[in-house]
Amino acid sequence: CSAIDACESSNGGCSSKAECRRTTPGNRACVCQAGYTGDGIVCIEINPCLVNNGGCDRNAECTQTGPNQAVCNCLKGYSGDGKTCTYISLCSQNNGGCSEFAICNDTELSERTCTCKPNYIGDGFKCRGNIFQELLRNSNTSRFYFHLEALSIRDISGPGPFTLFVPHTDILNSDPQVKDWIAKGVMAQVLRYHMVGCANLLYKDLTAITNITSLHGDLIHISYSQNSLVLNNKAEIILSDAIGTNGVIHVINQILVP
Repeated sequence: CSAIDACESSNGGCSSKAECRRTTPGNRACVCQAGYTGDGIVCIEINPCLVNNGGCDRNAECTQTGPNQAVCNCLKGYSGDGKTCTYISLCSQNNGGCSEFAICNDTELSERTCTCKPNYIGDGFKCRGNIFQELLRNSNTSRFYFHLEALSIRDISGPGPFTLFVPHTDILNSDPQVKDWIAKGVMAQVLRYHMVGCANLLYKDLTAITNITSLHGDLIHISYSQNSLVLNNKAEIILSDAIGTNGVIHVINQILVP
């Protein structure tokens, strides 16, 4: 007589994912393979993600890759190896894309708000200070700023409102009269002739006005024709409505002479 091997045929009736082990003659035990669970007759894949998120961080996604195997990937807005995930602050890099003059606040995942700092106006992505500061920040008007600084003219750094007609930097750099005015000590009068106090006049407002008085005291004549605003019949407004906290800047293509 020979012992009957219960595992010899059809894996002993065990699951294909189980090992059939001979015990006593004619008997066997079915043991699920690693990564599977069950009674050996039926073996089911173990999904580690179902218990404690598979050992992943609570801010990670657990994805089953095989029997009792899984990978951890940090959710959007977090970084790390999946076992440990750290919140990514949008504001920590480049101020979150906000203006350098804005405060960036993280609100929720992948979201943030940009708010202009006190004494600045704008949408948070672009924030503007007073028009004296804005002159320097724009290459089209920075030369006018340097002339004001050289003569310690700070009229437009006050509360305002003011309206400025600023000759383009290229004009101030190339017009030979500028050196003569500086030498004669009259540059301050010329600069103040480009400033209007107690008024925040946008382009559309200027189209309805014929004369305004400058800080120098002389009138500036305004005419509107062929969709252009012209000052003193010579200087055209080529860039308009650069708004600051205390006024507005318009760029002109000629120097106004009082």
